[in-house]
Amino acid sequence: MSEFQIGIMVACGAAATILTRFLPFWLFGTREPPRFVLYLGRTLPPAVMAMLVVFCLKDAKVLTWPFGIPEILGVAITAGLYLWRKNMLLCVIVGTASYMALLQFVFPAMANS
Repeated sequence: MSEFQIGIMVACGAAATILTRFLPFWLFGTREPPRFVLYLGRTLPPAVMAMLVVFCLKDAKVLTWPFGIPEILGVAITAGLYLWRKNMLLCVIVGTASYMALLQFVFPAMANS
């Protein structure tokens, strides 16, 4: 890919990001958004998180050793930390790090497969 094409791709990505950030303010200004938009604002974040959990756990092997134990522990650590601290960024970082540590140090044979 040429430098010009890379520049076009970066410009398109930047334009799309700016458009999605400013579009709600341009559409609604200072008035109240429609009920449908408020509904989406309430329901989409949990739906996206549920989809990410399903995506992350889709390849867990629960019928062979270690029977999904690293995945279960990673989810339990993340959920427990969220219930305790209510900090999503902290939960994602610690949950990911704990899962990777489990794979590297407790279940090293899985990391190579």
